[in-house]
Amino acid sequence: MTAFIEFLHASPFYELAALLVLAAGLGVIGLLLRQPMIVSYIAVGILAGPSVFGIVKAREGIDQLAELSVAVLLFLVGMKLDFNKIKTLGPVALLTGLGQVAFTSFFGFFIVLALGFDLISAVYISIALTFSSTIIIVKLLSDKQEVDTLHGRIAIGFLIVQDLVVVIALMALSTFGGGDAEFADVGVAMQAAYAITFIVVVALLMAIFMHFLATPLIKRIIGSRELLIVFAISWAALFAAICSFFGFSKELGGLLAGISLASTPFRETIVSKLSSLRDFLLLFFFVSLGTQVDISLFTAQVVPGTILSAFVLIGNPLIVMVIMGYLGYRKRTGLFAGLTVAQISEFSLIFIAMGLKLEHITTDALGLVTLIGVITIATSIYMITYSHIIYSWLEPILWIFERNVPYKELTFDELPISEKTYDVILFGLGKYGLAIGMRLKKEGISVLGLDSDPEAVRRWQTLGLDAAYGDVWDQELFSRLPINSAKWAISGVSLAEAELGIIQEDPRQGLIEGLSREKYTGKIAVSAQNYQDIEQMKKSGADLVFLPYYDAAERAVEKIQEFNSREKGLTPTV
Repeated sequence: MTAFIEFLHASPFYELAALLVLAAGLGVIGLLLRQPMIVSYIAVGILAGPSVFGIVKAREGIDQLAELSVAVLLFLVGMKLDFNKIKTLGPVALLTGLGQVAFTSFFGFFIVLALGFDLISAVYISIALTFSSTIIIVKLLSDKQEVDTLHGRIAIGFLIVQDLVVVIALMALSTFGGGDAEFADVGVAMQAAYAITFIVVVALLMAIFMHFLATPLIKRIIGSRELLIVFAISWAALFAAICSFFGFSKELGGLLAGISLASTPFRETIVSKLSSLRDFLLLFFFVSLGTQVDISLFTAQVVPGTILSAFVLIGNPLIVMVIMGYLGYRKRTGLFAGLTVAQISEFSLIFIAMGLKLEHITTDALGLVTLIGVITIATSIYMITYSHIIYSWLEPILWIFERNVPYKELTFDELPISEKTYDVILFGLGKYGLAIGMRLKKEGISVLGLDSDPEAVRRWQTLGLDAAYGDVWDQELFSRLPINSAKWAISGVSLAEAELGIIQEDPRQGLIEGLSREKYTGKIAVSAQNYQDIEQMKKSGADLVFLPYYDAAERAVEKIQEFNSREKGLTPTV
């Protein structure tokens, strides 16, 4: 092994190749364990560091790529900062986001002090614990088709609030000595005055650029994918270099570069083009971080790491549930939104790394936050993925997080559904369910729609259809439904939701079980994605199984045949 490491050190390119192979191998393992790449990257950094394999010897190149990766990451954060959206988030996102940050930082500070860390380290660590990973949460919500659900929208809302806190924290850290220039040695008052002057001048120049030059400039280069990527990276690097020269951090420069282009109508295009490159470059940040972590510190920090990880995994969801329950949301919505903040993020490690670079903290704090990152990110992935199962386990004791009258969602299930009769009860009011419901209404068939997303319920009601709030896993729901008069109960959930497999409990199964408990005698129809699933659904109790893609394909062929028959003047066959 020693000879092999010496062979790698013979050339920086050999080291780079080894790092990429190690990252790919650990990435495959992470994929099998359903972990995001950030966990694999952290593992690569630790294994490549001097405490394990010692792969990295050419530190300078790795460190420069690490600085570029952080600049690009913060450039994309700046690009996504929509101040108009921040102003219109509404009380739930603002109060939940700020409340979670305040709770985590306040109580985390005293917990870290009690664990024996000094005052400055406690401040850094407690602030690092407040940041949640936007990348991971949005990815998981997208995979589960929950971005547009009520809890998904609320979660994304307070993630925007957290991004704003990240911006403020990085700017504050940059103001008090984040750069590489000689200005860092001046007094606090002079440094603050200098920082304010710099910010005012930069804000003025950026305002002029954003108003007059940003959109025309991007419009000229948007047609060339290669040039767009090069321009975006160079823009982030330029701002990082300028900020560093004037005594501020490179991280602040990347952030300002993104904000300067955020007003252009092409920002989503730029973000999408750079996302993959950002993920690749982040590898070098974690490798650079890993070279500074002494893995022997992990052994000494197992106890504080476990305590603070439990605080993040349990405390963060709890405070979100308390705030949302107080604001009038249901326990289900509060739990699902709360589980999304049960981890720290890549920004936590960037924030700690900046503190280490400024010599405000030691590698002990870096090692502790890295350990917390590994534990909370790896664990929260499963908590979010299996959120429906967790809810079914905890539901009997979650009443304390819900008002007697959850007025924010009450109006969606106060429809006197038990006093009316319907031919069809349709569960799931998304695009597929909407198509079924509208077609049934056109045929003169009465339909009651049910969904666990109040926004979907509202959309249905605006179309003149009867709809109510309802979750198939709610034990009391089916007792309130007029199922005795209904001829059909139909699952209109999307295919992505229907085919969740081991990711979460199957809502089709919940529908069948709930109807069976109430001795429903009508017919049940559900959707499936493949023929193999048909038999399983029929064994479970479904009378009819839709295959939406196959059914749509057959209908498309029928329409083609009908069109051809009309063209030939023939009567179409049925």
